[in-house]
Amino acid sequence: MDWQLILVLMLGGLAVLLLLGLPVAFAFLAVTLVGSWLVLGGERGLIQFTRNASTSVSNFQLAPIPLFILMGEILFQTGVAHRAIDAVDRVVTRIPGRLSVVTVFGGTIFAALSGSTIANTAMLGSTLLPGMLKKGYAPTLAMGPIMASGAIAMLIPPSALAVLVGSLAGISISGLLMAGVVPALLLSILFVVWIVVRATMNPEMAPPDDTLGLTLRERWTPFLLYVAPLSLIFVVVIGSLLAGLASPTESAALGSVAAIVLGACYKAISVEKLVKALGETVKLSVMILFIIVTSQTFAQVLSFSGATSGVIKIIQAYDLTPIQIMLAMIALLLLLGCFVDQVSMLMVTVPIFVPLAKAAGIDPLILGVIYLLTMEIGLLTPPFGLLLFVMKGVAPPEIGMGTIYRAILPFVTIKLVVLAGIVWIPALATWLPHMIR
Repeated sequence: MDWQLILVLMLGGLAVLLLLGLPVAFAFLAVTLVGSWLVLGGERGLIQFTRNASTSVSNFQLAPIPLFILMGEILFQTGVAHRAIDAVDRVVTRIPGRLSVVTVFGGTIFAALSGSTIANTAMLGSTLLPGMLKKGYAPTLAMGPIMASGAIAMLIPPSALAVLVGSLAGISISGLLMAGVVPALLLSILFVVWIVVRATMNPEMAPPDDTLGLTLRERWTPFLLYVAPLSLIFVVVIGSLLAGLASPTESAALGSVAAIVLGACYKAISVEKLVKALGETVKLSVMILFIIVTSQTFAQVLSFSGATSGVIKIIQAYDLTPIQIMLAMIALLLLLGCFVDQVSMLMVTVPIFVPLAKAAGIDPLILGVIYLLTMEIGLLTPPFGLLLFVMKGVAPPEIGMGTIYRAILPFVTIKLVVLAGIVWIPALATWLPHMIR
């Protein structure tokens, strides 16, 4: 059977199953089983699938995924993150668009602790949006920063998706976790600059709102009590990686222990909250690991059929430069991000993009950061950006999807600028990982 036909059957069958509403994990399982039977030799193909599944989920490199998720769930369930947002609110003063700036600062802090874009956006939306709208903020300037900074959790460690990308694409997980730090901080800085400029040019969009009547001690005491200790978790996770004292799995475990200890110090943790955090961790982890079960065989089917090498030969025939190849990859990922979820983007493209990147001499870390940032943008692009619907769920009923689309547009533009910067200046992503080698 020709590789072109196999490629069409695999990708076309996957698209049909997803359009029919089948969950992503089961859609990939069905397509991979059929491909294994057709390409890898009937019953022998199914046996190979079973072996691959066992090998995939027993990979110790995947252990950071549930541990990072657990760390964020503990902070979310105990309410420690909400206290930190309130503390940041007291500290940020005398700046145009103050509450929107607070949103970016708070969102970046929680992103560095949770690794969950959905939890980050939902928490920021439910905590800050009602107050911003009540104080007269334009809905676009209130919602845009919430969604934009909520999505940063995809890029900044501890990101479970970074672990997944590293595992599927064969990229150093510790290196990829480090590679996302500088781009994430750059995004936050540019968000704040945009908010300040926008609020200065149009003051009616963000009425003056200072925390009047608070002494210096009243402003900074909550910050020292609730934000400074949280930064210790980030130091434990990232510091142990930077110093070479711990592997990604060990640093994730240290982060989870630190979150439990911190919750206990605040007397915010209980058996019920811990059980709920563990339950949510299991749900998310099983979904991700179930997809990983099919990943290796899915890639093997495309490779054995000749689809991977066939696509690479076609692209190489055009004699494209590495930059042109990267731009083509980005264009396809951005297009996919408008219509499919992030894991589907990975599963469909990794078997082709990774060999293509190796052939073109593209730095694996750059490819990994491109994946993370394009997936982050995909969370925010119409018509099916997941965080757009999360925002719709926490916003007042009178706010329509059109307003939400307008709110996120300038922030998606900023993310595209940073993505272009990474392509043009790769050191933005590779500098920090190279520091720990």
